[in-house]
Amino acid sequence: MTDQKRADARRNRDQLLAVAREAFAEHGTATSLREVARRAGVGIGTLYRHFPTREALLEALLSDRFDRLRRDADELAADADSRAALLRWIARVAVGSGTYRGLPESVLAALRDSDSRLHDSCDAMRAAGGDLLRAAQRAGTVRPDATIEDLLAAATGIAWASEHAADPGALTERLLDYLMHGLAVGDV
Repeated sequence: MTDQKRADARRNRDQLLAVAREAFAEHGTATSLREVARRAGVGIGTLYRHFPTREALLEALLSDRFDRLRRDADELAADADSRAALLRWIARVAVGSGTYRGLPESVLAALRDSDSRLHDSCDAMRAAGGDLLRAAQRAGTVRPDATIEDLLAAATGIAWASEHAADPGALTERLLDYLMHGLAVGDV
């Protein structure tokens, strides 16, 4: 492939990702891929050459986000207040899961399906979040029976509920507060 063709292919891919990000934010992850291609100014075949499935397109959009959440968890692990670190991380998961309508369902499906292209980045994020949870449990500030799967399900549930609220930010904040009070051991 010539340098010009590679540059054109890279430009098309970047344009498709930018348009998909915008379309998914506006209309959710069920947005027609044909509409994404049309808005990007390319044919549907070009979209499918870069992203053979909707999941492949979501994976390209989300793998960086999941990697960032994993890095965030690693950085937050240094916080002396492990419960506060866990709360900040879960809040980031909930807010990030609400970026696109329909995303919580996609994230939960990827966590359950080991063959999913999103599974590996989701699994690394889950493991890092699990480390935060266990640190808070060792400190005695979070219920010992809580699991990272419970917290991720709660965070994505909060994102889903907030999608349908008049004031999504306020609802997310309230529900996260309820979640953390329910997880707490001792005085909060």
